[in-house]
Amino acid sequence: MPRVKRGVTSHRRHKKVLALTKGHRATKHSLFRRANESMLKSLSYAYAHRRERKGDMRRLWITRIHAASRAEGLTYGQLISGLKRSGVEVNRKMLADMAVREPESFSNLVSVAREQVKG
Repeated sequence: MPRVKRGVTSHRRHKKVLALTKGHRATKHSLFRRANESMLKSLSYAYAHRRERKGDMRRLWITRIHAASRAEGLTYGQLISGLKRSGVEVNRKMLADMAVREPESFSNLVSVAREQVKG
């Protein structure tokens, strides 16, 4: 059976890990063992935070909609309730974008919601 030398394989693996940890502090980017720990932790954070980002963005949209609807004289809850009652199906991402980029069309939606809230 031929002899297997594994230096090339481990060297490649070490280089890959050290490349992934480029920019980490202290020995976490230069020593393999520390870098491997740092890499595993950072990849798990990246995975979890990709999912967290969805909630972060939704909170941002709701904050923007709330601020814009307050300027028009309605609360966020009244606006969403009025839009649902009037049958307008616009998601929060689009509402927030309209509030920032197209204030006149947003105020039209607020007036539609206001009629449903009062009536």
